[in-house]
Amino acid sequence: MKKDKVSIVWLRRDLRLHDQAALYHALRGKFPVLPLFIFDKNILNKLEERTDARVNFIHQTLQQLQHELELLDSSLVIKYNTPKLAWEQLLAEYDIQEVFTNHDYEPYARDRDKEINNLLASRHIPFYTFKDQCIFEKDEVVKDDGKPYTVFTPYSKKWKAKLSPFYMKSYPTEKYFSNFYHTKPLPGISLKEMNFSKSSIPFPPPQTTSGIIKNYKEQRDFPGVTGTSKLSVHFRFGTISIREKVRKAQQLSETWLNELIWREFYMQILWHFPYVATGAFKPAYNHIEWRNNPDEFERWCNGQTGYPIVDAGMRELNTTGFMHNRARMITASFLTKHLLIDWRWGEAYFAQKLLDFDLSANNGGWQWAAGCGTDAAPYFRVFNPALQTDKFDKDHRYIKKWVPEYNTPAYVKPVVEHSMARDRCLKAYTTALSPRHKTFGLFI
Repeated sequence: MKKDKVSIVWLRRDLRLHDQAALYHALRGKFPVLPLFIFDKNILNKLEERTDARVNFIHQTLQQLQHELELLDSSLVIKYNTPKLAWEQLLAEYDIQEVFTNHDYEPYARDRDKEINNLLASRHIPFYTFKDQCIFEKDEVVKDDGKPYTVFTPYSKKWKAKLSPFYMKSYPTEKYFSNFYHTKPLPGISLKEMNFSKSSIPFPPPQTTSGIIKNYKEQRDFPGVTGTSKLSVHFRFGTISIREKVRKAQQLSETWLNELIWREFYMQILWHFPYVATGAFKPAYNHIEWRNNPDEFERWCNGQTGYPIVDAGMRELNTTGFMHNRARMITASFLTKHLLIDWRWGEAYFAQKLLDFDLSANNGGWQWAAGCGTDAAPYFRVFNPALQTDKFDKDHRYIKKWVPEYNTPAYVKPVVEHSMARDRCLKAYTTALSPRHKTFGLFI
């Protein structure tokens, strides 16, 4: 039986039909375009929660995309397999002429794409990739000598200096929607088939956030008010366009624009220094002797540390899959500095719970908190939870919402005393970073 000739656009972190780079280039090609999404078993099999809200969100988003494509007399191919086996199935089903996708910068994604590129090359099928999830990538913003930036401020200045309307221009995919492959609706994959079930955690919809963005500078640090856009979830899965949001940030808030630049800063750190995925950006910090007390870690995870601002953040995370950024800094600092628990334990817990989990941003944030990342601030920055509360949740609005038993006999006693914990932290860091330790650490 003769198979239809098609181009495949492989969706990953770009779950939209509007202003999407790979889709635009595919639709302007020679062959009708069939979109593909693969539920990757290599990723899904590692998830502990079978009600993982992110899987639910992807599933719902694909249903919406399927509906949009059906209105165009097209459909979406959905596979549930390892990428290589999924592609081998697809190659048997269609006469694939070209493949289009967008860049993914994480270590696993780079290995995956290399494997699929090799598979397609063995069949003489071109594999085209494009930049889509960021404004600048890889080597596009580097020092004058070609080396990557490792400090945010000079990176952001160079980023802004390079920005022009060209980089913010949307891809007019709608002009070419007639070039989708025409087919009857193709079968989907149910959550049950993947051994997942519905989550009770709802995803925030992408809202019109002009008012929030306009007031972002004044309100962003107060977890008790609605002062952040909560668009990080949608940036993570590509349901919104970074180009559109940068244009909006230019109009409304340089502070919010800086947050979008931070996102790309951490992306390029992961790209240029992939070892940060498993170790400290500053290797000397790998010598810190962490206490790693499992009972204290469990108390931190469950929001039972006896420090209300920390417990509020952890309970918000466990309940909603989201945590306010100020709370992320406070909780991460508390785990690494007060409890002397390896930042990688906290990073892994956030990776499990955060709806907007992104390896580069999560890793960068945790290393910032632990003092071992790119930040120029000295390691002896230890957040005082009481002072953070007085400054950012003075009326206890955030704490009261998530820790209702605060100031009652039912509230747990502090897991550690602040001054003692701070002194212990500074001693551990000083010992790990002493010249003698660094000299002999090579032989440990």
